[in-house]
Amino acid sequence: MYPTPRGPEDPEVLERPARYVMRKLPHVAVLFWILKTVAVTLGETAGDLFGITLKIGYVTTALIFMAFFLAIVTMQVKAKRFHSALFWAVVLGTSMVGTEVSDFLNRGFGHGSAQHGIGYLWGAVVLTSLLAIVFLVWWRTGQTYDVENIASRKGEVLYWIAILVSNTLGTSSGDWLSDDTGLGFRNAFFVIAAIMLMILAAHYLTNINGMLLFWLAFILTRPLGAAGGDSLIKPADEGGLGWGTLWGSAALFALLIALVIYQTVQIRRKPLAPLPYPISRRTGEPQEPNGQVVTSVSASGRAHRDDQAAEQDR
Repeated sequence: MYPTPRGPEDPEVLERPARYVMRKLPHVAVLFWILKTVAVTLGETAGDLFGITLKIGYVTTALIFMAFFLAIVTMQVKAKRFHSALFWAVVLGTSMVGTEVSDFLNRGFGHGSAQHGIGYLWGAVVLTSLLAIVFLVWWRTGQTYDVENIASRKGEVLYWIAILVSNTLGTSSGDWLSDDTGLGFRNAFFVIAAIMLMILAAHYLTNINGMLLFWLAFILTRPLGAAGGDSLIKPADEGGLGWGTLWGSAALFALLIALVIYQTVQIRRKPLAPLPYPISRRTGEPQEPNGQVVTSVSASGRAHRDDQAAEQDR
């Protein structure tokens, strides 16, 4: 239980140093979108490698990927600060799980492309409805929608649920666009890329809510990556490079590792600044922090831990 919030003139508030929480989520910049696109593209090719090439089947592959995702997201939620490799491993896990869940929902059991499920269009409708419910719950809990400034445990959990559903929805919507509309993966790639450019223009030239644009872009990078992955693994006579799911996945995995190392080096040179201690957007009450609690921040962005305050917050 948290104590009743005190006014700014309360003696205890004046004497107690300001508290911050170490940042757990990265800034949304160019590198973020590059890493996200590579991660979800790898999730697509890895899903096809297990589910189709190796003929393990969507259900078994989904269970394997789900076990990986649950293990890695638990580590992420328990972490005290941002770790690039851990964060992007979770994003990769959501993409792999999303690929299999979407394929099972749309195509049914098996390991091929036969349509025994509800189809791409209805799959996208169901997942869109589910994502809307997630955002409604998010709003009702009083957590911030600002994905760069999430400092509470509950907010981070909702963030990962939204990402999992978004990547699953991105798979269904991309499959619908490339297959049901007859565009094919190459033309679908150009259509999605054009929409992404429109979202970028809207971000800089309009007053449209930034979080709305973020989640639209987040969803669309999934089919964008899927179309890019298809261009790597599909045979040459289908417009691809013919690398296959194994070598395509290996190349993407190597690229993802290189980018994660680059981001890790950048953050070591310029550490992420801590966030203010989280409070509910609706009630103003303190919330459980999702990272290490600190009390003083130096000019370089490094923070010093307040063990006593952190112990009181547990």
